Amino acid sequence: MMTILPAMSQSIESPITRAMMRVYDEVIDENPRDYETLLRRGNEYYNHDMYKQALDDVNNALRYIPTSDKDTRLRALMLRANVYAMSNRYSDAVADLDEALTLSPDNLVAVYLRANALYNLGEYQRSQADYATLLRRNPRNQKAMFGLAKIAVKQNNLGVAGDYADRAVELSPAVSDVYMRRAEVRRLAANYQGAADDYIMAISTDSENTPRALQELFSLSNGNYSTVMSCLTEAIRRAPRQGMFYYIRAMIAQGHFKYSAAIDDYDKLINEKMYAYEGLNASLAECYYALGKYETALFNVDYAISANPDRAEYYVLKSNILRATGDARGAVEQAENALSKSPDNKAALEAKALALVAGEEYQQASVLLSEAIMTDSADPYLQMLRGWILTDYRSQPDIARRCYEEVIEMNFDIDQVRSYKGFALAFIGKDNEAEQWMNTILNTADNSDGMISYYAACFYAQKGMKDVALRHVEAALDKGYANYHNWMVANEARINVAPLRDDPRFKALLDKYVIIFK
Repeated sequence: MMTILPAMSQSIESPITRAMMRVYDEVIDENPRDYETLLRRGNEYYNHDMYKQALDDVNNALRYIPTSDKDTRLRALMLRANVYAMSNRYSDAVADLDEALTLSPDNLVAVYLRANALYNLGEYQRSQADYATLLRRNPRNQKAMFGLAKIAVKQNNLGVAGDYADRAVELSPAVSDVYMRRAEVRRLAANYQGAADDYIMAISTDSENTPRALQELFSLSNGNYSTVMSCLTEAIRRAPRQGMFYYIRAMIAQGHFKYSAAIDDYDKLINEKMYAYEGLNASLAECYYALGKYETALFNVDYAISANPDRAEYYVLKSNILRATGDARGAVEQAENALSKSPDNKAALEAKALALVAGEEYQQASVLLSEAIMTDSADPYLQMLRGWILTDYRSQPDIARRCYEEVIEMNFDIDQVRSYKGFALAFIGKDNEAEQWMNTILNTADNSDGMISYYAACFYAQKGMKDVALRHVEAALDKGYANYHNWMVANEARINVAPLRDDPRFKALLDKYVIIFK
């Protein structure tokens, strides 16, 4: 599958960076009062998002910088203000920037940073004054215009906000960054169509912001799916041979469980030769797998593997498809193929473990999941899988309970249904807390594509509350949750609707909404 990721800063583990940091460490060990080296090392930590270490170094440097050395003190205050801002300590950032501006009243960078920090503190009048100062100094300062636009939104002056944002874009219409910034303003003003148009413009303008624009477009589609898809459809109408737009539309449709729509776009890309990439066939395989059309899924994943036999994720996908068809031995073999390409691949370890469960090799499956957990101890689903195997197949409820307790202790946002916290609570008998978690999810999380209703159906099905579960089944189907595999086949971790499948009402609901699986 085609994944576009933002460029990352050079790793602090790179040989050059490690060598430089060793030199800094040696100099500071020899002279802990060497404030210049402390600042250099602190700046390096800051550049690698290591804010605690950066703050320690700059704090130490400020202890030793002579009062008379105003330039160095200014650099230190600016660095610490940036660290505070990136750590969401905006009041501390403002205090440092105030001091920096007493040392250098004409420092426009400090004015801009203070304007941003004040905005984040909700001190809009002071922030507005700083942005206005920047604009007076430079009438073409686009960052100041966007800052003033955001404040105008907060003050409910939407017309003024639009004027500032449009004016900034007009100054640099061939630069993607201005569309990203205007999208932020439009999103703040609840102009979601305008924001989607701007993200698409950013993608169309240059490649610098494409990864971020894609991420924001996906984010915007949560709760605004039809708006985003409409904007992409209009972009395709204007540029019918621009394959990227079809691909984005397909990925968003797939991400919201609208597999038939995604298949249409993937097929168009392949059939009309807009884009030659085996990942398209892998994406098709994922869609057909979700729709329960396993033979077609196998055809597409086999094509992807033949075109690029080194991609471990293709073998993982084939393993999952084969397991769905009942071929446990073939599923194990494909998972092992994935592991031969990527020995620590978490998804491959999980796929092999599930294939082993299908082949009734439960002890080995549990061991493999332990290995996967060592690879990523913060993945709650791995713990849920292991707890399920230990409970249902290994008769080790005490160890299973520890798996569920690990899930309960993980730190996730309250509206994250895939934290599985409520399931874990239910499986150790804490029913009231489990119900409270599920109710919170239902009341707060975005459910526009039916995913939350699907998990609610799983939750209540596992608790034996069939009537409640079936209401959530219908809600999920009504919102277009078209993962037929999950509805009819998925049987892992006790996070599924298996207890409903023998209920004629469940089959009647699937028949009623059969169109979404076509």
